[in-house]
Amino acid sequence: MAQINLLLIPGPTPLPQEVLRAMDRQMTNHRGPTFGRLVGEMLDGLRQVFQTKHDVIPLVCSGTGGLEAAVTNFLSAGDRVLSVNNGSFCERFAAIAERYGARVDRVTADWGHPVPIEAIAEHLRSDARREYRAVLVTQSETSTGVHNDVRAVREALGDHPALLMVDAVSSLGAIPLETDAWGVDVVITGSQKALMSPPGMAFLSVSDRAWAAAERSTTPRFYFDLARGRAAIHDRFPSTPFTTAMTVAYAVHAAVGLILREGLPQVFARHRRMARMVRAGVRGMGLAPLVDDAHAVHSVTPVVMPEGVDGKAVVARARDAYDVLIGAGIGRLEHTVVRIGHLGYTKPEWLLAGLETLGRSLADLGHPVQTEAGTAAAREALEAAAQR
Repeated sequence: MAQINLLLIPGPTPLPQEVLRAMDRQMTNHRGPTFGRLVGEMLDGLRQVFQTKHDVIPLVCSGTGGLEAAVTNFLSAGDRVLSVNNGSFCERFAAIAERYGARVDRVTADWGHPVPIEAIAEHLRSDARREYRAVLVTQSETSTGVHNDVRAVREALGDHPALLMVDAVSSLGAIPLETDAWGVDVVITGSQKALMSPPGMAFLSVSDRAWAAAERSTTPRFYFDLARGRAAIHDRFPSTPFTTAMTVAYAVHAAVGLILREGLPQVFARHRRMARMVRAGVRGMGLAPLVDDAHAVHSVTPVVMPEGVDGKAVVARARDAYDVLIGAGIGRLEHTVVRIGHLGYTKPEWLLAGLETLGRSLADLGHPVQTEAGTAAAREALEAAAQR
């Protein structure tokens, strides 16, 4: 089985041919009418993906830059913040807030488990003086594969005035996130995950409550000043305040068109099918996903390695022997799991090849598993989903 750089990591993700073709065009004036029309169409489409009527602000940066922009625009040094924290990327959001002087309280769970909603509610109930200015949530915690329930966190907030700020870098366009209907104030995503585009742009949706908080924020900002971004998208020819990553914008414009033509419900259903197929395949091999199905996100599956197997060695073997790229574990899971990404532009046959490669790599390292049984179980799960 020979594959050429089969990309099965949780981002960047493979690009559809339509997106690749969209990038194959010459530069133009990033302040002119042609590019302005494209940006306007891209942002109109993104509002549908975000499921919001509010402005979506484009930034030229990675998703982490988008998280930093959320902190610098809506918080001030000394503000109290509550971090829903059960993985590496939750902690990254919290650490950015701390770097800018916020006082961050963490409500935690073991990696691989959701933070109990009641624990979040208890922290908010104990805030009698209503000091929390924001609650930070990472919807798809890609280090562990846990789906953090944004809607339930919003319900736990009740009438507390804290902003709900959601890191949706690896979830927007893969799993449901109803920004306005659920009352989410700030949503951040990146171009290179379920948006099926190259790295290089971040996008933030901002509620009226968040804009009011931005006016009160005393944190210095220049490049990440979202008020500049809002002015730029409402200019005669929509753009970004500073030079735009034009090729990435071409790609996102095309990718958003593909998502909307497929339809968000169908996109979410497709991600569910891919996730269930991978988890069935993993179990069929005799291995175990890190997260139980009730709390597993549909964008990535971390797989627990057999005792004595270094996950990094498995990733290296899959790459070097089979040209298949699967993800290594992150942080405290660096050596104990591998991660199979199934978000964005992903095909069942690629994931079947990835499962087969995982089995072969383990066998090569002296730990054989039931590879054929795993791929058969994955096919059965896919067929069962198609019949529903």
